[in-house]
Amino acid sequence: MTAPDTYGTNSHTAKELASLLADRLDVTFTGRESDYLGVYFRATLADTTRVQVQPNAIPGDDGENDLYDDEHPDVSVLLLITLPTAAEPLNDELSSVGGLTRLRSTRS
Repeated sequence: MTAPDTYGTNSHTAKELASLLADRLDVTFTGRESDYLGVYFRATLADTTRVQVQPNAIPGDDGENDLYDDEHPDVSVLLLITLPTAAEPLNDELSSVGGLTRLRSTRS
């Protein structure tokens, strides 16, 4: 089982946020590009927690951008975290990142 958390920001680009998180989480983000997500950044922590930073606006089939998270159209960059249910949430590490807001969590 996994527990997803979603954060968002308008204060940083996806690349800037990945760089900030790399320092705080002591991980290396790998830049990737896909037809579905565009350019995004991914890292995996030792406990198999997956951390992904991506723009909310993703390339659409019609040449226009679509929103990955249409519940938050005002958020430009998303931080998607998938934790094993036994893993500790990253609240302490993420609370020090200015402009980052938790949008959704399966934990309290």
